[in-house]
Amino acid sequence: MVLTIEPFNKQKHDRSRFCCGQDSLDHYFRKQASQDLKKHISSVFVLMDDSQTSVLAYYTLSAYTIDISSLDTALAKRLPRYPQLPTTLLGRLAVDQQQQGQRFGELMLVDALKRALITSQQVASLAVVAEALNERAVNFYTKYGFHPFRHHPMKLYLPMKSIAALF
Repeated sequence: MVLTIEPFNKQKHDRSRFCCGQDSLDHYFRKQASQDLKKHISSVFVLMDDSQTSVLAYYTLSAYTIDISSLDTALAKRLPRYPQLPTTLLGRLAVDQQQQGQRFGELMLVDALKRALITSQQVASLAVVAEALNERAVNFYTKYGFHPFRHHPMKLYLPMKSIAALF
């Protein structure tokens, strides 16, 4: 098994059998992901095993902005008082049910953070923002250092400085 994470290509990657157990994530990947790519709404990355065409996991990244008042006070006080600040949105992250428990979610998260960090050197981004669908997802992100937004506990962020320290 040789795993690779690569940009999604609807001609190359079979998404028809992908099922993570969360209808909104499954539907997005099967029906909407290629449209978002085509319209430059988000970038989609997939985890592949070289011996298969089925996708094992995927995540999306896109540009995003946040209101400074939604951040933790300790971080916000060190920032300029612009009404909106640039971030990178990790909008979706999903692992096929048959692949869960193999730490593929962690692998995908690390890859997403690394890509966001590299991109932030050319296009500014203060943090990576993740939108959790449930408490299990919140626990996943907080385990890796993400902080909840003040008024939106299902939305979390990890400052780019913290990400840089990881790499």
